[in-house]
Amino acid sequence: MFTIASRHTRKYSSPSIAIIIYNTSSLETHSYSDQRGNLKLTNKTHSTIVIDYYTDVLCVWAWISQPRLEEIHRQWIGKIEIRHRYVDIFGDSHNKITRQWGQENGFEDFYAHVEKSAAPFDEITIHPDVWTKVRPRSSLQAHLLLKAVALVGRQQDVETMALRIRLAFFEQGQDIGDWSLLWQLAAEEKLVSTQLQTVLHNGSAISALSDDQRRAGELGVKGSPTWVLNSGRQVLYGNVGYRILNANIEELMKHPDMEASWC
Repeated sequence: MFTIASRHTRKYSSPSIAIIIYNTSSLETHSYSDQRGNLKLTNKTHSTIVIDYYTDVLCVWAWISQPRLEEIHRQWIGKIEIRHRYVDIFGDSHNKITRQWGQENGFEDFYAHVEKSAAPFDEITIHPDVWTKVRPRSSLQAHLLLKAVALVGRQQDVETMALRIRLAFFEQGQDIGDWSLLWQLAAEEKLVSTQLQTVLHNGSAISALSDDQRRAGELGVKGSPTWVLNSGRQVLYGNVGYRILNANIEELMKHPDMEASWC
């Protein structure tokens, strides 16, 4: 059982995620803020595992996987760097759901699927209005805001905002496709600033989001959650167990200079 909080304290069970792992070798000060906002500093005197974490904020499995991300932070503090990236799964959610689940009762059937997926995880809450009454048209607004936060803020800010957005939708039944709500959430987290507005207005944030989409395509990221390990040599997609992911990181830590052979 893990505990996650970002001014919002909840307990969750453990599941899976979406991610990319590389090696870097540099000596520098590493700062890590846990979900409670506690800043921790360590020195990196070893190879650092850089993890590109791909999700869609409307994906229930990324929501279920949130505790695993927290556990990775806790287990590998000072040894990994997680870069949050986003993949377009629910960019056109209404067409996606009605196409895959039917025109008549598609949203209700999809809600049943979401609820069933979360059911084995006792501490995961799914609001009954999710997809039945509250139907965000797109996750891209939220992804755009998160890229803007990443450009002007700290890593802790990105993690806090991403969690806040997911809490708003899955637990509180709010429409996170509504820009006014997203801006309100950012303001409540004290993340609204002139710099944030600038990167949204001048195209920097959407350029960063476009880069995520391009990289996801090049790396073969097919959905959320996905782990792409060791510079794309391994792809773990779906509800992958934490022990499997942890074993891969351990192996890279033991053999940071190990390279694959290519023809």
